[in-house]
Amino acid sequence: MRVAPPIVLAPEERRELEHWSRGRSTEQRLVLRSQIVLRAAEGKTNKAIVEELGTNPVTVGLWRSRFALLRVEGIRQDAPRPGAPALSETLVNKIVETTLHETPSGETHWSTRTLADHLGVSHMTVHRVWRARHLQPHRVQSFELSPDPKFEEKLVDVVGLYLNPPEKAIVFSVDEKPQMQALERIQTVLPMGKEFPEGRPHEYKRNGTIDLFAALETLTGSVVVEFHRRHRHQEFISFLATLDREAPKGYEVHAIADNHSAHLTEEVRRWLHSHPRFHLHFTPTHSSWLNAVEGWFSKLMAKRLRRGSFRSVPDLRQAVRDYVGVHNQTAMPFVWTKSSSEILRKVRKIQRLSVTAH
Repeated sequence: MRVAPPIVLAPEERRELEHWSRGRSTEQRLVLRSQIVLRAAEGKTNKAIVEELGTNPVTVGLWRSRFALLRVEGIRQDAPRPGAPALSETLVNKIVETTLHETPSGETHWSTRTLADHLGVSHMTVHRVWRARHLQPHRVQSFELSPDPKFEEKLVDVVGLYLNPPEKAIVFSVDEKPQMQALERIQTVLPMGKEFPEGRPHEYKRNGTIDLFAALETLTGSVVVEFHRRHRHQEFISFLATLDREAPKGYEVHAIADNHSAHLTEEVRRWLHSHPRFHLHFTPTHSSWLNAVEGWFSKLMAKRLRRGSFRSVPDLRQAVRDYVGVHNQTAMPFVWTKSSSEILRKVRKIQRLSVTAH
């Protein structure tokens, strides 16, 4: 049977513990520990102390034993927690440097096990260092630097519309999804079960294409769509006219679009001139990530189209309309979180890394 160690206090120890136990300027955990030791010094059992202080037997036994072993310092400082031993700085630096500047023979990147074998350590050691230093060799992130000579000017203009739109103005993010295919699965789609996911056949039948024009209204997050057979300036002007009808009268309309040739024709410029409340803003070349409606296109594909089966173009159009209807019922304002200066810092960093890599 385990016996609790007896506690005998020196006068200076008692004074310090009594001061801590009052708790006026002491951490609550140290107050509790002091009260445990003072009661133990009175000869009380652990069970009695548990009942008096409303704590648990493990806590009372731990701090009674810690004081008996280490005295005041034993309860002033927390005991080191159990866990893996600390790694030497030399080993950590070696793992990091090898991860960043070398590759395994015949392969493009390290795994925890290949690097562990290379350095003669355990794979869990490599995993600990990678996790602590946020290194993820298995991941790849794509990027494309814009060659647009007016990149900064266009970036500041578009981000400014997202973060600080003009008063009495509607901001639309506009883009097209051309050649959207009505794909019909040839075999039956198997429903999801308890032990297996939904089963989709690989083969499909093409039942035609359609061009989807969409505009995300940033203030509400709602979307306006229109379908066309082609993707020319005529169709783009038709969609701008639709937005003109959708936008409340008396409001300026700012439309953000990419640099597609259909958006840059003389006919488009003439239409804009005849509709003075419309202002067209262009994203930099190769910067689709700056166009808010691109995120909505991704959700449309993931949630409605990619796993769908459509017997005809009208079926496809109806599926998109249904998705838009549901989306607009619960739409939330589009929120852009990065300032243009933050984005420019990141772009310049990528540019420097690109030059260094070459």
